[in-house]
Amino acid sequence: MSKIRRFLGTLSLWSLSLLLAGCSSALLDPKGEIGVEQRSLILTSFGLMLIVVVPVIVMTLLFAWRYRHRERPAAYQPDWAHNNWIEAVVWVVPCLIIAVLAALTWHTSHTLDPHKPLASSEDTLEIQAVSMDWKWLFIYPEQGIATVNEVAFPVDVPVRFRVSSDSVMNAFFIPQLGSQIYAMAGMDNDVHLIANHPGRYAGRSTNYSGAGFSGMTFEALATSEQGFEAWVDKVRAAEQGLDYPDRYAELAAPSQYHPVEYFSSVTPHLYEQLLLSFHDGAEHGDSHDLESATATRSDAADHRVRHHHTDQRDALRRQPARTEAGG
Repeated sequence: MSKIRRFLGTLSLWSLSLLLAGCSSALLDPKGEIGVEQRSLILTSFGLMLIVVVPVIVMTLLFAWRYRHRERPAAYQPDWAHNNWIEAVVWVVPCLIIAVLAALTWHTSHTLDPHKPLASSEDTLEIQAVSMDWKWLFIYPEQGIATVNEVAFPVDVPVRFRVSSDSVMNAFFIPQLGSQIYAMAGMDNDVHLIANHPGRYAGRSTNYSGAGFSGMTFEALATSEQGFEAWVDKVRAAEQGLDYPDRYAELAAPSQYHPVEYFSSVTPHLYEQLLLSFHDGAEHGDSHDLESATATRSDAADHRVRHHHTDQRDALRRQPARTEAGG
């Protein structure tokens, strides 16, 4: 029976190894300058921590073997209590590792600051990203277009994503390109990224935001300059435009697994109007504009709440009662 258990254990271990061999990590397969530097930081920190982890694992196995039950047990020394060399290693090595990690953290906190523009001979492309329930709206102020759940940019061109939220807090993240940044209502956040290789990269929100969170994903297309221009022309050929506040209020209604949408035109300064609608102080802009934007925002919020409550009631009728945890 013991041989059978040993065989099954070995088989499970090899099977798990083969299954994991097909897995890949987006963080360890970066396609942009920021992603490459962050991978280097991860691997360096991992290597430094292994200086402690590997000896501990080796000694755990060694001690278990040395002091195992056998006919001639290892020497028992009940009066042994101190060794200067062991004390030095136990204290000095971790302190040195912590010091190196502290210096590395301080340095990379500045060099990898998401708000820091990237040095490049190319002009920076600005894209405004707005998180909704549960989708992503991307606005191109220079091109005058907008998209939902799809964003494109040229390779080797620095991109400044201005990030905000139409609803609760979310987090904007394209793992293979680098830093994530939080999206919060009324806040204008930003992150600078660049793609050095053409391709299609998965993007998502990394902050739980409700029932449709699992479908809050988008695709980032890194193309040549010509490919980007062709993509812009395709979006401009769309039949619908995005005007604020009417069409925008319809789009902001909660939806799950929302399909990709293109808008051939967009209301000028829509992103700024959205930010303004969350502010209640006249110093943020003209009082009349602020009052109008706030009223529009209130109407849109009421519309979304009604839809959300209806969806929740329908879901409760269809599903058995249960308790869920999220965070």
